[in-house]
Amino acid sequence: MKKFLSLSGIIALVMLLAYQCDHPKAKKLSAEKEESLQWLNHHDTVSYVGIETCMQCHSGIHQTFIQTGMGQSIGKADTLKSIAKIDGHQKLYDSYQDLYYQPFWRDNTLVLREFRLGADGDTLHNLVQPIDYVIGSGQHTNSHLWQENGYYFQAPFTWYAQEQKLDFPPGFEEGKNSRFNRQIGLECMACHNAMPTEFVKGSTQKFRRIPEGINCERCHGPGGAHVAKIMRGEITDTAKEADRSIVNPKRLSAQMQFEICQRCHLQGNAVLKEGKSFFDFKPGMELKEVMQVFLPRYEDSDNRFIMASHADRFKLSACYQAHPETFTCTSCHNPHISVMSTVVSNFNQTCIQCHSANKAQIMCSAPMHEREVKHNNCVQCHMPPSQATDIPHVTVHDHFIRKPQDNRAPVSPEASRFLALLSINDSKPSARDKALAYLQQFERFGAKPLYLDSAARFLNEVPKTASEHLYLWTYYFFLSGDRESLYHFGAQYGLNHLLRELTELDYENKDAWTAYRLAEAYQFKGDTESALKLFERSVDLAPFIGDFKNKWAALLNAEGQIARAESLWKEVLQEEPYHRESLNNIAFLMLEQRRNAEAAQYLKLCLERYPDYLLAWQNEARRAMQSEDALALKRALEAIIRLDPQNVQAKEHYRKFFS
Repeated sequence: MKKFLSLSGIIALVMLLAYQCDHPKAKKLSAEKEESLQWLNHHDTVSYVGIETCMQCHSGIHQTFIQTGMGQSIGKADTLKSIAKIDGHQKLYDSYQDLYYQPFWRDNTLVLREFRLGADGDTLHNLVQPIDYVIGSGQHTNSHLWQENGYYFQAPFTWYAQEQKLDFPPGFEEGKNSRFNRQIGLECMACHNAMPTEFVKGSTQKFRRIPEGINCERCHGPGGAHVAKIMRGEITDTAKEADRSIVNPKRLSAQMQFEICQRCHLQGNAVLKEGKSFFDFKPGMELKEVMQVFLPRYEDSDNRFIMASHADRFKLSACYQAHPETFTCTSCHNPHISVMSTVVSNFNQTCIQCHSANKAQIMCSAPMHEREVKHNNCVQCHMPPSQATDIPHVTVHDHFIRKPQDNRAPVSPEASRFLALLSINDSKPSARDKALAYLQQFERFGAKPLYLDSAARFLNEVPKTASEHLYLWTYYFFLSGDRESLYHFGAQYGLNHLLRELTELDYENKDAWTAYRLAEAYQFKGDTESALKLFERSVDLAPFIGDFKNKWAALLNAEGQIARAESLWKEVLQEEPYHRESLNNIAFLMLEQRRNAEAAQYLKLCLERYPDYLLAWQNEARRAMQSEDALALKRALEAIIRLDPQNVQAKEHYRKFFS
């Protein structure tokens, strides 16, 4: 049953607002804060209703909106959604892993084939993965997702629209190809899609279902209260007053409008405030109430930008800085109409409002012949199409409005000195926020020691009494690879205290991760009893993270609790049939018990999916020897020697049996 804001709830909220308006403390609130309190759909009982409900009354806007980049942000991988010119002959080659990728259509289903060829041209590896979703409007790219049991992953190919080119996605190039294993979690989905209200807590990337495209409620907030109001026959004359049951961005201040846009157009290192999730931001709020977005600053940051950094770049512009209360994103962009359908003169008209001919001192100073070459297009010179640093084959308009620069070519981060991480949407981040920003930067964007050094500096400013003190320091020691210090840090609390402390189930799985990281440290120190209890707690809090169950099962198996370990591995594989370590570990367990036929099934699936997994090949060699399967043994030993040329034992076995 859908939840709507009850009449009594509305009355109570109105009374509360009246009290706040009269109370002296309320006068200290910022204008934006007061403004946000007036929207009834900020209440956490108000549900999302979906674009299908909105279109019943707003069909005209719906028809144009679904053609925008937002409306086309994600959809089923069929020939209607895909803009890729795939004829079945294009191939990508990963020279680092010696793998080819070939997308093709099977009826109306997009499929990706991954394969490897031997020196004689024979196919050594062949994997065919159906693709479920196309992500991206097609204005710049189409990337691709596949899912199994609601667990979402990115596939290793992207179509780049501007160059009409097939290539690897950002982050998959230059030896970083994660193949079919890049998880698409809540943070990714929360910007590239409508609010995904059916995310499964206790997971990193499991959804009961996902919408298909960003919708109305991303900019207007959840529509449940508004629909309930209309269904009661309560119609507001919006020409005279605001309808407070749903946010109309036009009625927000310029800064609060900007907050809506920068929720997703301020790409970077998003650090959630304590107790907040990616579900918590609603239009009419300040983004910093929910998260801070950090970006690295370099010596040449003026000339480098990432794809979705529009808000950051725009704020650098003198035009914006001179008119922050009037110049916003919607000064140039109508969010209900595709930018592809908007004529250039519409954008230039915004410029002319200030830089008109009757304001000679600020009109364009370029020679007339240069202006004619550019067709008097202000954007072409002052916001030129430029290469983003994070996505290949894509040029976007740099939203840093300024005089034409001589050299706008991006410089790689390695070629410029790093200065600091800067919070773009909050000028006063706390020590906790800055510490977490550097920890996340290390884990997600490059394991540079200076990030950990900076994190430690700010962590020392976080009081020991802070509720996240345990989480933050555990995170730090774990990323540092310092299991010894992590163990001693946990031991200061004591196991019983840790188990009492680590009890919260949330979208970020913070307590679950803390328990898991501490368990690894206790296991490292040989305290198996404590490690088992902490692994169990991590699984209780995050039952849909296969890595947690796998590690718990492995330790149980080592301690002789074989039946329980087998049961846990089967639970993982019921959820995630391609969980690599669980496939290999359960096969190892079965080989120990001489259950070779069962082991063969798991190893076959594992090696079909992960052809370069050394441990699985070693288990396959053992299985082949136990089963006296000479052909399988030869294949396994050849694979082991290919992956580990210094493996003396594999070479000796190969000489003994096949030379």
